[in-house]
Amino acid sequence: MWWILALLSAGFAALTSILAKVGIEGVNSNLATAIRTVVVVVIAWGMVFLTHAQGGLSQISRKSWLFLILSGLATGASWLCYYRAIQVGEVSKVAPIDKLSVVITMILAFVFLHEQFTVKSLIGCLLIGAGTLVMVL
Repeated sequence: MWWILALLSAGFAALTSILAKVGIEGVNSNLATAIRTVVVVVIAWGMVFLTHAQGGLSQISRKSWLFLILSGLATGASWLCYYRAIQVGEVSKVAPIDKLSVVITMILAFVFLHEQFTVKSLIGCLLIGAGTLVMVL
């Protein structure tokens, strides 16, 4: 099931880039990001209430709150940078560079989460990096 959700995520992320590039024309990138964020907030809280998950708020630990807030700050920074990048650049070049996050995530997961880094992982990282260079040069 996780791989179906991951494929859907990739598809929606691709749509996000194309729809954003069209929608951001003539709009300040920070304003566009704020509008997008409001939509995401409404959908996310809608799902919380739809699935009756709001009761779990009181059970979230301080550590989880801290890291969820830090993750939100990182997401916000990423979105602000991405929207500005697609506003001034070509989506077909910005998106592959943005996907270098896969390589960075794998490295960070290895260093900080002590996840296994295999030869297959190394080859995949190198291929993603090389593919990104080929696409943007």
